[in-house]
Amino acid sequence: MTSKNKSLESNRKTLNATGLRATSQRALILEVVHSGHLDADEIYRQARLRQPRLSLSTVYRTLRMFRKLGLVEELHFDEAHHHYEVKPSSEHQHLVCLGCGKVMEFEYPLGPKMTEDIAQKLGFEVTGIEIRMTGYCSKCCQAKK
Repeated sequence: MTSKNKSLESNRKTLNATGLRATSQRALILEVVHSGHLDADEIYRQARLRQPRLSLSTVYRTLRMFRKLGLVEELHFDEAHHHYEVKPSSEHQHLVCLGCGKVMEFEYPLGPKMTEDIAQKLGFEVTGIEIRMTGYCSKCCQAKK
């Protein structure tokens, strides 16, 4: 079995576990989301290369359904685009390049300490943390010189 077939089979199992019918379109969309931090239009473009009859409305409906089921997260890095990623298994933060729009993940143990401090000092129960840093990636920094 090729790695693409294994990935599609894994996605079908994930969908079946949620009670959804594991259609080839849903499995494909989930596979594309796995490639990371794409907006719905890019997910559509990549998925359509493999299934030309796929519609943009199907992609939007499927992403909305995946969000409700907790399979993906919708990230808001700017006003114009919502990016999607598979629900992460560990806390992580994002770096967003203001030049090219590239999104990179990194892990830094800031979240647990901050959550504990906020809870103690302000009596606030934190249920989630979203940290995003903006700047310029190395390629864009080189291009600016």
